[in-house]
Amino acid sequence: MTTETEALTIDELAARAGVTVRTVRFYGTKGLLPPPVLGPRRVGRYGREHLARLELIEELQSRGMTLAAIERYLAQLPPDLSVRDLAVQRAVVASWAPGTVETVSRAELERRAGRALGAEELRRLAAMDVVERAGDADEELFRVDAGLLRLGVELLDVPLSHESVLAARAVLTEHSRAAARELSRLLRDAVADKDARDVRSLSARMHPLVVQALLTTFQRSLKEELREWLDEDG
Repeated sequence: MTTETEALTIDELAARAGVTVRTVRFYGTKGLLPPPVLGPRRVGRYGREHLARLELIEELQSRGMTLAAIERYLAQLPPDLSVRDLAVQRAVVASWAPGTVETVSRAELERRAGRALGAEELRRLAAMDVVERAGDADEELFRVDAGLLRLGVELLDVPLSHESVLAARAVLTEHSRAAARELSRLLRDAVADKDARDVRSLSARMHPLVVQALLTTFQRSLKEELREWLDEDG
């Protein structure tokens, strides 16, 4: 596993993920986290992949999965998943439960974001519906969608204009809602003769499967579109 451009100490990794150093070490001894890269004076350094994998583990645990179940889940994943792939896996897991909106201080928001956030960056996150100022300006409190925060922060560094990012979000939202309506209509027709308990059970089982299918299909379609675009330019 590479560490890309980021090199974190175990204390920095734990702080970025919102866990204790003891937790990081525990996951390491269980094989859930790969060992760090040893730097000068044999100090372990962790990269973005370690952080992404740690966030995935914490997401799985927050959904009630046991340590043994988490081990089985991670064992089924390819060993060389990129940070982006791990983020997709976390998005699928997070979709199993309703989104959580929390009210946090400016310091806590920046700790979770892993970086300082200026006024312009906060404005862009608010435009993406990731954060919303709560209370008066003196309190520096923000309502934050925990499931979208990491994605929103990464979008801050995407070399696209703010308007382009918002336009892309509008396209995704429009087509996602259309797909959801069609799938909902299909499922309603399929379970029209079943009672409410069976319908709820089926919905709970289908939710993560549908999200995974949508993500996989979208990834493949986007790769094909980008390949055709690059071929045309070449």
